[in-house]
Amino acid sequence: MRLVQVMVPTGKREAVLDVLDEEDVDYALSDETSGRDYTAVVTFPLPTSAVEPILDRLREVGIERNAYTVVMQAETVVSKRFEALEDRYDADRNEAGNGDRIAREELVARASGMALPLRPYVLMTAVSAIVATAGLLLDSPAVVVGSMVIAPLIGPAMAASVGTVVDDPELALRGIKLQALGGLVAVGAATAFALLIRTTNVVPLSADEVFAINEVRERLAPDILSLVIGLGAGAAGAVSLASGVSSALVGVMIAAALVPPTAVVGIGIAWGEPATVLGSGVLVLVNVLAINLVALIVLWRYGYRPRLWFREDDARTATLKRISVLAVVLLLLTGLLGTFTYSSYRTAGFEEDATAAIEAELPPAATVLDLEATYEGFPLQTPRSVVVTVGYPPASSPPAAGDDIREQVSAAAPDPIGPVGHADIRVEIRYVGVDREPE
Repeated sequence: MRLVQVMVPTGKREAVLDVLDEEDVDYALSDETSGRDYTAVVTFPLPTSAVEPILDRLREVGIERNAYTVVMQAETVVSKRFEALEDRYDADRNEAGNGDRIAREELVARASGMALPLRPYVLMTAVSAIVATAGLLLDSPAVVVGSMVIAPLIGPAMAASVGTVVDDPELALRGIKLQALGGLVAVGAATAFALLIRTTNVVPLSADEVFAINEVRERLAPDILSLVIGLGAGAAGAVSLASGVSSALVGVMIAAALVPPTAVVGIGIAWGEPATVLGSGVLVLVNVLAINLVALIVLWRYGYRPRLWFREDDARTATLKRISVLAVVLLLLTGLLGTFTYSSYRTAGFEEDATAAIEAELPPAATVLDLEATYEGFPLQTPRSVVVTVGYPPASSPPAAGDDIREQVSAAAPDPIGPVGHADIRVEIRYVGVDREPE
């Protein structure tokens, strides 16, 4: 529920009170004595769903933007007339399918407030990217989650979408600029921090060792399911904004879709392997587009339109145009995610088949303890090297199966893509003495 306060211009008192009486709204009226062109201040409680239609009626009788209006959140209203008004408007709005939405003016104000001023936005984005980079290199999910909490990324996305559907070009452009700037700042901060860590030898790891870290590796080749994160984040952000509930947790979800893969891009640049993290870059773009696309659709379906009816066609055209562009680009990038998914299926199948084939070549007393493969190629990956760890009884000699193992690994490799072929696979075999407990 909301508490609304309206300044009544000279000559409009009776018209304003007539509207409130017709709507059966409780109100308190006080005289305005500042000496300006206002005669009274009227204060009245409204259900959230009633704010927009009643403000529209008041504008029809002469309450314009220069007569300021304040909308505040109210905790409790004890009034039989208010309860009847709440039941009536909630029933009307539920029939339209958007009974829990806030007023258009409140939506614009919330979206504008969520898009932080430039300096704190840049600072918090940079800090979030740095913390995420540290968490990835530490292989610490807790630190990565912490970086998401402080990332201010929900505001620009919602501002761009709200500005589009209500035909507020300034708000929409501000949201788009902040999103682009945030991406550049995040990648730059992550790259600078990772480069500092690498040059000072705080993390004395090679590129292969860095990309083998679990938190990093899982974002190098995202699959098609990663698209669900961006779509869900965009829908949740728009719904939370339109319904007036807290967006804090939704902001964490949006940050989860953007911050970690952006940090991986910075790590790849710092370690001199930008081609390796193209998958993370694609994931960032896919999630940004998905968030904006779904937010636009949800807000338009909620019924938000420009305040002036003759601007509705312009807003509809702009919204449909942006939805179309976002959908086309998203579809193309989703094709890459599908390729990553297929590539993951190929590599998983290769490792499973290679392990089974090697096991068949080993004597009964020996076993494959581990098979670790590195890949190259984009977007389809081909095995570049394989490290096989074989366990054998320490009382005996290592099994002489090196040549057979290399043949089986080459035979199990998927069809080569590009210049890399089966003969190019480097196979390293490590033997480890393993004591087995008697059965």
